[in-house]
Amino acid sequence: MTTHRRISDPIYQPPPGIDLLHAPLLGRVLRWRWGRLLYQTLLLILTLLIIYDGLTGPQLAPENIATVTAWIHYRGLVMLALLLVGNLFCMGCPFTLPRTLARRLSGSGRRWPRALRNKWLAILLLFLIFFLYEWLDLWASPWLTAWLAIVYFAASFVLEALFAESPFCKYLCPLGSFNFVGATISPTQITTRSQEICRTCIDKECVNDSTDVLGCGTELFVPRLQSNLDCIFCLDCARACPHDNVALAARFPLRELSQGVWPQRWDVAFLALLFVGASLANAFGMVPPVYELQAGLMSWLPMLGNGLSLLFIFGFLELLLPATLGLSAAWLSQRLSGTDDSLRLVFTRYVPALVPLGFTIWLAHYGFHFATGALTIIPVFQNFLIDHGILMLGVPDWSLAAILPFRWLLPLEMLAIGIGFMGSLYVLNERASATHTRQSDMIKALLPWIILALALALAAIYLFSMPMEMRGTVGFGH
Repeated sequence: MTTHRRISDPIYQPPPGIDLLHAPLLGRVLRWRWGRLLYQTLLLILTLLIIYDGLTGPQLAPENIATVTAWIHYRGLVMLALLLVGNLFCMGCPFTLPRTLARRLSGSGRRWPRALRNKWLAILLLFLIFFLYEWLDLWASPWLTAWLAIVYFAASFVLEALFAESPFCKYLCPLGSFNFVGATISPTQITTRSQEICRTCIDKECVNDSTDVLGCGTELFVPRLQSNLDCIFCLDCARACPHDNVALAARFPLRELSQGVWPQRWDVAFLALLFVGASLANAFGMVPPVYELQAGLMSWLPMLGNGLSLLFIFGFLELLLPATLGLSAAWLSQRLSGTDDSLRLVFTRYVPALVPLGFTIWLAHYGFHFATGALTIIPVFQNFLIDHGILMLGVPDWSLAAILPFRWLLPLEMLAIGIGFMGSLYVLNERASATHTRQSDMIKALLPWIILALALALAAIYLFSMPMEMRGTVGFGH
């Protein structure tokens, strides 16, 4: 028996101009009942290979499917997917493949605790993944990478079985949280085709489940969707809707951020700040000054050790420093413009404007590793097949690595950072002009945020101008 969820008055979106769900061929594939299952199955096979080779294969990172696929290909491709299409990884996430079985086990309808229905745990877990990556050198350990995938499978299944509302995806998953923020600049979004059809729909199958198709696992009601935050792009809503009224609409990439549709909550804003701060901190972890800083810190405080010194460094760079800078910018913006808005409103209004810059810093960073190591996957798979007597494909050529000339990389990184900075300035201007009627007040409100965005962009340029470790391949970059 289906339990109907309580839905408040919807906020309807205008009908889309371009609906990819009704594009020739592509639309049929996306709306096909088994389309997502096929996509998930392909990624499941790859994930099982990652686990198997990570546990049993060569423990040298550039020669193992686990490390090469997870830390070179996944990260580079996910950024390109978010930029060009949307949250394709969450759409095909193999960790939620046993979802149907797990949701049947959660049929009692246990709800995720109200106090935890926010992003604070997601922020903590995302920071934990970033920290473990540096402390345990996950990029260099096939064995640990395999176990990380196993933990993901176990956590997603257990939480899906115990609770409704897919709390792992919506409130906990570090990869999903990262993708949610990144997807806010994607050129696609789930919305409705007709406002009136949703207004008169009685059963709301898109969220309550239809007769034979599960509705939205994260309980997002399509007519109320204004953001890609929390949307895993599973398209279950489209398959469950009996009126064929769900659209995958094309949109201007910065529309969501510039229109200020995010909930004005501290947790959502701090998740965005972690996304931006970690883009710089993660790059800093691969350039020479980080080793000098860690050595100096350990000589000053010998009791810290390797793990605590890294926790201190990255806790400061990814949490404390971004929070301090963001709150300071909000306070100055509030004071200079003379607005009566609270600090929370000013903070949550402008923090999302930093996301385009943070996104392009991640794109430049992960793009660097992908561009310098993408072809490594060829000899890695050759070696895997040969070792297991499956297929003889000749002698692996371990010199295969880069897909772009090395001299192109730094200019492309600088170009990406410049575009991100301009995108952030655009969003800042749109948010300020929607709030302030006087030009002088708008300039005063923007000044602290422009300075902060410029400082972040200059820091990124400085980091990418230094030699960066080519993790997963042989040699060093820049």
